[in-house]
Amino acid sequence: MAFRLQKKHHKIGLGVLLGLIALLIVLSALINHYWSPILAKKVHSVVLSSSDSLYRADFSDAELHVIRGQLVIYNLSITPDTAVFRRLKQRHIAPNNLFSLHVKRLMLDHIHPLKLYFRHKMEISDIMLDDPEIKISYELNHKKDTVLKDHRTIWEKMSKSLHSIHIGGIYLNDVKLEYKDYSGNKLKISELKQMNLSASDLLIDSASQFDKSRLLYCKEIVAELNNYSGKTVDNLYTYKINHLKLSTLTSQLNVEGFSLKPVSSNFFEKTHDDRFSVNIDSIEIKKFDYLSYHKYRTVHASVLKVHGGTFSLYSNPHGRPSMVRRKMNSFPQVALSNLSTEIQLDTFMIKRVNINYSEFNKKADQTGTISFDNTSGHIFNITNNKDVIAKNGFSNVNLTTYFMNRGKLHVEFNLDLVDHDAAFNYKGFLGPMDLTSLNQATMPFAMVKITDGDLKQFSFDIKSNSHTASGELELLYNNLKVKVLKPDSTYGFKNKLIASLYANIFIIKHDNPDKPGDAPRTFHLNYTRPDSVTFFGSIWQTLLSGIKPSAGVDKKTEQATQEKIQQGETNKLKRQQRREQRKQRRAEKKRKKQLEKE
Repeated sequence: MAFRLQKKHHKIGLGVLLGLIALLIVLSALINHYWSPILAKKVHSVVLSSSDSLYRADFSDAELHVIRGQLVIYNLSITPDTAVFRRLKQRHIAPNNLFSLHVKRLMLDHIHPLKLYFRHKMEISDIMLDDPEIKISYELNHKKDTVLKDHRTIWEKMSKSLHSIHIGGIYLNDVKLEYKDYSGNKLKISELKQMNLSASDLLIDSASQFDKSRLLYCKEIVAELNNYSGKTVDNLYTYKINHLKLSTLTSQLNVEGFSLKPVSSNFFEKTHDDRFSVNIDSIEIKKFDYLSYHKYRTVHASVLKVHGGTFSLYSNPHGRPSMVRRKMNSFPQVALSNLSTEIQLDTFMIKRVNINYSEFNKKADQTGTISFDNTSGHIFNITNNKDVIAKNGFSNVNLTTYFMNRGKLHVEFNLDLVDHDAAFNYKGFLGPMDLTSLNQATMPFAMVKITDGDLKQFSFDIKSNSHTASGELELLYNNLKVKVLKPDSTYGFKNKLIASLYANIFIIKHDNPDKPGDAPRTFHLNYTRPDSVTFFGSIWQTLLSGIKPSAGVDKKTEQATQEKIQQGETNKLKRQQRREQRKQRRAEKKRKKQLEKE
């Protein structure tokens, strides 16, 4: 009897359970049937009101899973109303950025539909978007935030239909982004793949509407990009980024593995600009004003730190005097002022970066390279903002490096950001090094090979601009010996024996000071920059114009030496001619004697 009663209870319990399940299924079907139109109306209303009718939202279908507290929306699209955008442009209040979004599947996890329906509060744990496609177009419609008649916040605009929105996390994985930039002379289109976006703690309510620590009402938005590459607008360079990460919570942008390389080997056939290449291990930008960059393409940051890598500059060998403006652009302050993008950077930190400058000498038919290895230091006040320049019109550079990877060099620059002639001054101190290490530069640049010599110290203090340079230079060294070279098609260079002997015996001053205890020789230099010479080239040529006289090779001595060498070559040629004439006369006499015998 008890067994039958227990079995009966089991049947009743099972029936009740099945009935509840059936009821839930029916209720879910009814809720889904009535919920989709309600949800569509809510979503459409919120997007429309919060965007001042600029955007509208639509989707094809929605499924609400009551038990799991999950909502799935299919084919969600958020698109701009072009008619509204045109009206905003006519009133000069259109946004600079216009976007559209399409998502095949949008999943909202742990939602509270009853709270949304009865209390007008949207509570969602997570939102996940599968393979979203985003299209953004940028056009500079205004440079400052426009003042609208409607000063209400988003919460104030939506409060009649929704009292609050809270979302724990939003995740967009494998985003496909198409970006169109109309700000330049021609349309620039970029496509981003392998991009992930995430946002945490989105909150829109009466308290958070004025919270300036939030971006788009989120506590933090993180954007990550992998393996991004492309070409510059002029198609001269390719660039690549291995990994990029931006956090709005820390206002920090991090880049791992950045490179910029010329597209082809015939670079100088396509442009009169100098060629450069960049490889950077890591870049860190602190207090990056991402909102200003997003709205107006201005770059504002407190610190930009570059760690590890190489920067190489190759002077265009086809530069002409008529290219004055082009070569002037190589001066940092001129290049800054000509940028279309506004830059305001308080501090630029460099750590362990190798810098190379190369130049082709047509006379020697060789390329010379000057290297500054393991360079570290700071550059302050890099800007083209007129208001900032009015307060501080100088950019200061303080660097420590190893010249030709040997001598330790400390150099300071002061760049005038206001002067029309790009005025700047620089001073430096180079410590001890083996002078033969300079042959990589002296052989192709000056066709001189240093065979021996020790540098004790080298100091300079120069005032310069885009036209002239003047200053003081002191070069202390011992036991300097050289070889004078000439170009050779087989071996590159060939020793000019007589010129080398003459230079070492009569010209070169082998020591400075000449004798222990004597006062060292110093040199006051004056240099006039040819229009075709770049910024780095002018610095090298300025210093070289003082280094040569310090070693005894001033213009007067160099000219006299050249005249004597030419005279020696002339005498040598005359001697060869006389020997040839004597040889011909002996041959003629021998021939006559032979004829007489016959």
